[in-house]
Parts: sequence; C-alpha cells; structure tokens
Amino acid sequence: MQNKTITPSLAGVVAALALTLSGGAQAQTAGSWLVRAGATQIAPQVTSGDLSAPSFTGTKVDVHADTQLAGGITYMLTDHWAVDVPLALPFKHDIMGAGAIGGVGKIGEVKVLPMTVFAQYRFLEANARVRPYVGLGVTYAKFFKERGTAALTGLTGGSPSRPTTLSAESRFGLTPQVGVSIALNDQWSLDVAYYKTFVKTRNTLSTGQTIDVKLNPNVVALGVVYRF
Repeated sequence: MQNKTITPSLAGVVAALALTLSGGAQAQTAGSWLVRAGATQIAPQVTSGDLSAPSFTGTKVDVHADTQLAGGITYMLTDHWAVDVPLALPFKHDIMGAGAIGGVGKIGEVKVLPMTVFAQYRFLEANARVRPYVGLGVTYAKFFKERGTAALTGLTGGSPSRPTTLSAESRFGLTPQVGVSIALNDQWSLDVAYYKTFVKTRNTLSTGQTIDVKLNPNVVALGVVYRF
C-alpha cells in the first residue's frame, strides 16, 4: 500500500509541448523575474511506524497523493544562479489504514501547505533554448485542518459523542530538485521539475496515542513561465 505512482501523463505532456517549440530562445539573464503557473502533484512515499499502545500490533498508516494548482516565482541572481519560491494551493491528503488495519479504509485527512525556498543553478548559456537546472531547498511543511473519520473513532474506542481527533506536527525538511526550462519564445517557456522532500511528522490522537510517519514525498511540478 505504500507504493505511490506519479501521474504518467505529465511526461507525455512535456514531450508533446517540447516538439512544438518555435521562435527564439528565452534569455534568463541576471535580474530577470520568472513567474509560472501550472500544477503540482505531491505523492508521499510513506514509511510508517506503529501506533502506540493500546493498539493492534503493526497498526500503521498510508497517505495518498494529491494534485493542486500551483506556480512560483524565480529571480535570476546571475545568468546561472537563481532563487526560486514555489507557490500552491493547500494539498489535501487522505490518511489510510495500513498494516494490521489495512482493510479499514480512510481513517483521516490532513491539509498541508509546503513552503520552500530553493537555491538553483541553471546550466548552459542564458539564451539557451533548453536549460537544465538543479536546486537545493529548505521546506517547512505546515499541517492543518486534520480530521479523523468514524473508522478511526471505532478503532480507538471512541464514540459518536466523543470522536477521536488527530493532530500532525509541522516540520522542516531538506528538498533537492532537478528540472528543465524549455523556451517557447523570447518571453514564454515551459518548466518541469522533480523534487523530493525528506520530512517526517508525528501524529497525535486525542486518546494520547502517537504514530511517527516518514512522508518523503515525490513532487512533480509542471508550469508555463513568463519572463519579465
């Protein structure tokens, strides 16, 4: 249950758009502002600990992927070095039972707003049509609006009048990144990036039970960029 698949159609979209390139190369020179809009998918690669006692041995959780409208702002410090800040609507992830409770389905949900700042290095010349890049960032994963389901309440001995609630600790994580910018003309380009955030959290139930979860999500971001 802990194997996640990134939407395969994203690669096809990138390939199709790359074949339709026309016009001159985009100059990503020092002082340029790059603003993008598109979509981002976050697919957690979960390694779950066990829910603390009292619980069935091997009681674990899984977390499903989500895709949201997203974008970002990049500022070119030099022709090669840039600072990038991704932006997105909050992601909502379903929390599923796993391990000993793998058949119970959804036991909760949580919203997360990942806030990341990347330092990027862009290869090749500023006016190259295709510019691969690498980045390293720090992410603060802000978890909020956690909600348990009736299944969670039933598993933990709660009742309709006293349902089990949960909370997730917000944490920092390191985020390496690879990507490529493909010029469509002098002002517009296509940007596709993959990055992985190494982050874990602790979920605490209103019963006092806790469970530690490594999320370590794979992230794919696709956007159309306008250069100022």
